[in-house]
Parts: sequence; C-alpha cells; structure tokens
Amino acid sequence: MHAMARAVHDRLPFLASPEPALAPPAPAGRRRNPSLSEMLSLVSAATVDPAGTDDDGSVFSLPMPQSAAAGVGDNNAGGEAPGRTIQFRLAFTDLTYSVRRARHGGDGGGGGPCLPVQRRSDRVTAAPDAHAPRTKALLAGVSGEAKEGEILAVMGASGSGKSTLIDALANRISRDALKGSVTLNGEPLTGNILKSMSAYVMQDDLLFPMLTVTETLSFAADFRLPRSLCAAKKRARVHALIDQLGLRAAANTIIGDEGHRGVSGGERRRVSIGTDIIHDPILLFLDEPTSGLDSTSAFMVVKVLRRIAESGSIVITSIHQPSQRILGLLDRLILLSGGHTVFSGAPSALPTYFAEFGHPVPDDENRAEFALDLIRELEASPTGTKPLVEFHRTWKLMHAARSDDAAAWAPTMSLKEAISASISRGKLVSGADVSSGEAASMHTYANPFWVEMKVLTKRSAINTRRMPELFLIRLGAVVVTGVILATVFFKLDQSPKGAQERLGFFAFAMSTMFYTCADALPVFLQERYVFLRETAYGAYRHVSYVLSNAIVSFPPLVVLSLAFALTTFFAVGLAGGASGFAFYTLAILASFWAGSGFVTFLSGVIPHVMIGYTVVVAILAYFLLFSGFFINRDRIPAYWLWFHYLSLVKYPFEGVLQNEFARGGECFVRGAQIFDNSPLGALPEAVKERVLASISSALGVGIGADTCVATGRSVLRQAAVTQLGKWECLLVTAAWGFFFRILFYFSLVLGSKNKRR
Repeated sequence: MHAMARAVHDRLPFLASPEPALAPPAPAGRRRNPSLSEMLSLVSAATVDPAGTDDDGSVFSLPMPQSAAAGVGDNNAGGEAPGRTIQFRLAFTDLTYSVRRARHGGDGGGGGPCLPVQRRSDRVTAAPDAHAPRTKALLAGVSGEAKEGEILAVMGASGSGKSTLIDALANRISRDALKGSVTLNGEPLTGNILKSMSAYVMQDDLLFPMLTVTETLSFAADFRLPRSLCAAKKRARVHALIDQLGLRAAANTIIGDEGHRGVSGGERRRVSIGTDIIHDPILLFLDEPTSGLDSTSAFMVVKVLRRIAESGSIVITSIHQPSQRILGLLDRLILLSGGHTVFSGAPSALPTYFAEFGHPVPDDENRAEFALDLIRELEASPTGTKPLVEFHRTWKLMHAARSDDAAAWAPTMSLKEAISASISRGKLVSGADVSSGEAASMHTYANPFWVEMKVLTKRSAINTRRMPELFLIRLGAVVVTGVILATVFFKLDQSPKGAQERLGFFAFAMSTMFYTCADALPVFLQERYVFLRETAYGAYRHVSYVLSNAIVSFPPLVVLSLAFALTTFFAVGLAGGASGFAFYTLAILASFWAGSGFVTFLSGVIPHVMIGYTVVVAILAYFLLFSGFFINRDRIPAYWLWFHYLSLVKYPFEGVLQNEFARGGECFVRGAQIFDNSPLGALPEAVKERVLASISSALGVGIGADTCVATGRSVLRQAAVTQLGKWECLLVTAAWGFFFRILFYFSLVLGSKNKRR
C-alpha cells in the first residue's frame, strides 16, 4: 500500500499515464459516472488518441477505467454490485445533543458561535410545560451509517433536528457537548482529517456576485488544489466539474445579485456545491440543498449529488419534502421527529414500514409527503410520536435478523490505507500526505499562505473592479467635501483669524478622512459568510485574508488622498510648497489607512450594518472631541486624558499643524493684531496705536505696526501641540492602521469558531 501511495506523485494520480486497460461500462444497473480525476485522465488519453472518444467528444461518453466500471451497482441502499470494493463506511451511534432551554420561548437550537446563517430553531413540538426540564434534546440516540457511493438523506419537519444531525456528523458541534460516536472505517474522525477529506455545503448560496461561474470554480480550485498542480490541469479540472454540474451553458455568466442579473437559483445552488467539491472530497455534507428551488431545479441538484456519490464519495444531506423522483435517487433515508429517529432505511421500504405500523401509504400519494403528514398528526396527538419511535426500534430489530447488510461489508483496510487507496484511484484530498505518516498528519491547507494571499487579492480585485460605482461614489464624496472646504477656507491669510481658521480647517479635514472610511463597513459584512464558509474547511488561512484585504484596499486610498490634497492644499493656501504638499498628502493617506483599519476591525466584531454605523459614528465623534481642537490637551480633565492619546484624529491633526506652523519666517500676529479676537479689537485704529505705544513703553520693548508678536510656533504652543514632531505623528497614525488590522485578524480567529456548544 505504501509503494502504491509513493507511486502517486503529489497525491494526483490522474497526472500519471492513463490506465493501460479500459473496460466498457457495466451493462446492467445504474451507470456510474467517473470521478473528476478519472474524467481528467480520460481527457488526457483522448487528446493522445482521439479515436477513443464518442462522436460527440463528451467527457462523460468516454470509456471508464476498470476501477470505475467495477463500481457500477443498483440503487439498493446497502447492497453492493458484484466486484465492487467499498473502501469507506461512515457509522454513527447513539448521537445525543442537548441544549439549555431559552427562558422566554427561544428556540434553544443555537448554543455557541456557529455560522449565523446555519442556526436552526429545532423546536420541540410538545406543548410548553412549567415543570419541563431545563434542557431539551435536539438529538436523542440517533444511529445510522452511510457507505461510499451512497446518498444518505435526513428528512423531517421543521425543528426535527435535521440540520443538527448534519452538524454533528460534520464535526460542527463540540465533542464535549455531543454524546455518541462518529467513525469512518471504525476509526474516530478528528478535526484535521475531516477538514481535509470532507466538504460542507451551507443552505445559503454564499458566492461573490460579480464573478462568473468559471471564475468562481477556478478560485476554489486555486484554494483547494495543491500548488504542485499546474494551471492547465486546474483549468481542465474546473471544466470537467462544470460539465458534471451541468453548468456549461452558464459558464461565463456572473453569479449575480439583487442589482445584477446572473444565473438562476438552481444554477447558483450547483455552483455553491461545486466550490466545495472542487477537491473531490470523500465526505460531502449538505444542509437542505434543494430548499427554495422548484421541483425541476431540485431534481437537477440531487442528480448532481447522485453523480458525486457514484464517483466514490459519501453524500449526507438534509432534505425537506422531496418529490417522488428525488426519492428514487436516494440510497438511505432517516426520518426525524423532535430529535428521535422514526424511520431509517431505504426509501423503497417506506410503504412496507408504514403499512406494518397500521398506516399504509396510498398508491397515488408521495411517500415522503405522506410520512411527513403522518408525523405532524402524531406530534399533535397527546402521545406524540412515541409510538412510532418505539415501533421503529422494534422494526429495526425484526429486520436486522433478515438483513445481511452488516455482514456484506467488512472493513479490510485501516482509515489511512483506505485514504491512500482512494487517492490512488482518483480522489483528491486537499493537502493530504498519507504516504509519509499517519492519517492524522494530513495538512489543513493545500497551499502556502503567500499563494493564498495572491489568489485572494486577485479575486477581490476582480470583484471590486466590476463594481466601480462603489469607489466612484466614495471618490465623489471626497472631492465634493474638498471643494466645499476649498471654497469656504479659500486663500487664508496670515493673521490671528487666519491661524484660527487653519485650525478649524485641519480639524474638519482630518476627521472627514475617518468618517469617509465608514463606507468600508459593509464590505467585509458582505463577504463575512463567504469567508466563514471558505475557512471552515481550510480553504485558506485567516492571515492570508487579512493581508489580501489590506493590499486590495490600499490603492484606492492613495487615489482618494491625492484627490483631496490636490483639491484643498493650493486653494486654501497652505504653506510648505512641494515638501509641505507631500507631507500633507501622506498625512491624509495615513488617516485613510488608520480609519479603514479601524472600520475593518469593527466589521469583524459587529455583524450588523446599522449597529456598525452607529458605533463607528459615535466613536469617531469621541475621537474628534478629544483630538485637541475643541479643548487643548492641558485643559482636558485628568480622568479623560487617556482618551486623548487614544484618539485617532489627534495624531494626523497635530501632524498637519506641525507641517503648517512649525516653519520659520512666518508670522501670524503683527502689531495691533494682538487686539484681534478680544473686546479691544473693536477700538479705532488710532486708539489701538496709542494703547500699543503704552504697552511698548511699559515693557521697554518697541512694538510697531509691523512687529511680529506671534509666530507659527506660538500658535502650536497655544494649541498645546508640542509633544510630538510631524513625522512622529505620521508614524503613529500609520501604526494605528496596522494595529487595527492585527485586531481584525484576532477577531476573525476568535469569531469564526464554527461549532455549536
């Protein structure tokens, strides 16, 4: 087995030469579709010998390898076709999960920071009881199994525990809270192994709206497939997956959203599934993949799941009221009610099961609908579904003796050996390296962080470029604000009033930079669930996302800074020439950088847009209040002085003040101008001259009409801007931006623990 694994270069068997012997498809039973990697090897063989394909040249019409042909079997929910070797068997026994009841009628189905979109009510159908226990069981002793090549469907009414069972099997519930066992080939599944060999498809389609179907799947391939796989092979894999998903006609269509027309709902669901199966996982979990779709679209989705299962995967999905056609595609079915199992077995056994229970299924009625209606009637009865639960236990014991299903499959390989064998026949496990150690040593990520960062940056750049209206609106707001400030503070003079007006201009301008950054709040909130879905199963690292987010957001900040600086610097008449303009631009850029970092951090902590805006506006108002403009540092009460040093507005504000007033040779108060901004300012000029002469005589210093009384440094001392130089202020402002992005990283790490407690 190890020799075979070593022969598979970089865990990519389809890169090796094609199989020497090809067998025709089995003549009987449902035809098994080849796995993605088998299709790719066949595509490679067809390129060498075109005669090997059918007339239409379809990937699906190529002859299958012997290993694929051997897997053909009937949909018999447990019976295996002759010659087929089943390498994986997922078994779960007595799964029990309880949560504390909510005091005010809450659903109690949460319990821990799982994905917000994945929370389920899982309500218990019994009437409320004042003496009821404080906890309720969302799962109560649920057992079952699923084998390679099968679809296990979990069905039940709303609140029956379907999603909870899927979460339990997918390791999305803390093992401390979940009782029972989940094994693969008899070995417990650890988190790292499960992440590498499985995928979880959420109920909501979490995709970037401006990317095409091909681009969406291509980026998923870049994340989940090893770097050793060349770009051409990745493209071939993406195209094969598009064919398997039935998305060829929509390959170049954008996903779309409310404001952009894109693919249909069924196509969107298939794309969502495709992003998670790009690495050909052995285990595939889905949470109600047909929810919200019409019957035809739902059937197409389950048909895709059928192909995935037949390619050598175990597919476990929750499903709500499937049609008769969909039932025919399922291998195993579990019916839940209030967390209890009321049926488990082949869908074809439903009529016999309910007939023996005393409620036969009418010939002209959908078996799934009949089962759900009967369960609802029982739940509304005084005894509830307890008789059906007890009947199920008896029925399973009765049929266990007749069935040889358990004896038909016996594990002959360890989990490590089964994974190696699965890889050798074409399954891709992202980042797996079972040939060099235990299965538990499988890597969590397929690529190094710099590759992840490169792919994330490219994807964000494409998505941003296709929505230019967001940047243009922000640019327009900055330019309009700059024009208003330029016209209000046009050509300020060097006088006491001019100095005061400069202080007001700088305070408003620097605070505007931070308020303008508030529009970045919805950006991550829109990507939040996409990020949580992709990182839940190791598509990329958190640090890669943080760095790419910073890289993509920086170039627009440079453009905004130049636009505001060019609009205001020369019109207001600020000092310093070219060097002064350069520092002024850098100060604006640093303010944008710090502000965007602050807002990005808050978006990682506060998941709601309106609450986020309220918090951002309030905190920025506090920053402006304590920046030193409204009240000098030496006048702030000691118990509030700490907030002055935390103010983001303080440092760029003091920096531009230093840039404007710390230059020599500039005078802002001359002669009689010392009376400006005071009651003596209204005196006639002749009186001012006599008072000035009296002051000169009393002080023994000659003060004439052109004598400089206060320089720019005097203005700085009066404003209490004396602790830091302008370059120090610039560095501190930039450092705030880096600091908040570090906090953003930790908020992602701590906030994306995707498990119920």
